[in-house]
Amino acid sequence: MRDLFAVFRRELGGYFATPLAYVFIVMFLFVTGIFTFFVGNFFARGQADLKAFFLYLPWLYLFFLPAISMRLWAEERKGGTIELLLTLPVGIGTAVLGKFLAAWAFTGIALALTFPLWLTIGWLGSPDHGVVLAGYIGSLLMAGGYLAIGSCISAMTKNQVIAFVVSVVVCFAFSVAGSPMVTSFFVGWTPQVVLDAIASFSFLQHFGAITDGVIDLRDVIFFISLIALWLFANAVVVDANKAG
Repeated sequence: MRDLFAVFRRELGGYFATPLAYVFIVMFLFVTGIFTFFVGNFFARGQADLKAFFLYLPWLYLFFLPAISMRLWAEERKGGTIELLLTLPVGIGTAVLGKFLAAWAFTGIALALTFPLWLTIGWLGSPDHGVVLAGYIGSLLMAGGYLAIGSCISAMTKNQVIAFVVSVVVCFAFSVAGSPMVTSFFVGWTPQVVLDAIASFSFLQHFGAITDGVIDLRDVIFFISLIALWLFANAVVVDANKAG
């Protein structure tokens, strides 16, 4: 735990060591505000809820979170500091988990700073605070999924731009897995059980269920399992690079 905390503290502190973290947070809050109030017609809906906020959050995550995760390992490999990190008395699994948790915590800070939206609906009406809380929990879980994917892909390349682009593509595939534009391709020649399996990987499906106020254990297990799977793959990739 001490080694894990050391990696976590090093990585989280690294975000705020440069103005880049503050620029990211400001841009994230600015863009979420635009989508919530203008694109999502927050006031025109006349309802005291955050549906307008959570509706577009997955699509904002699709670009903002790969921008965070692309530097996790690609920067280490390009700068040659990955060898230094792995020579320390820290296991590969600890390093992978520490970096991921730091990125997840940073995302959580950015997400928590949207709390004025929650205060706004509380002032305008009588919202169901349990549903709002569930939405934030679902948002954090989904962010973990995106970051785990991005972290693994970042470990595969020294180029941050490539890591960003590939992460966006893979995260997009997981997001729309259950949509008609994906499932229609398999209809007619694929068994229904395969279609159901493909649809079950949809981030939007699981996230949408949580934002409705229902925290189903299956949805939580989905995100936790997906995070664990990609972090395991991340550790395998880092170990392979170390051996090479």
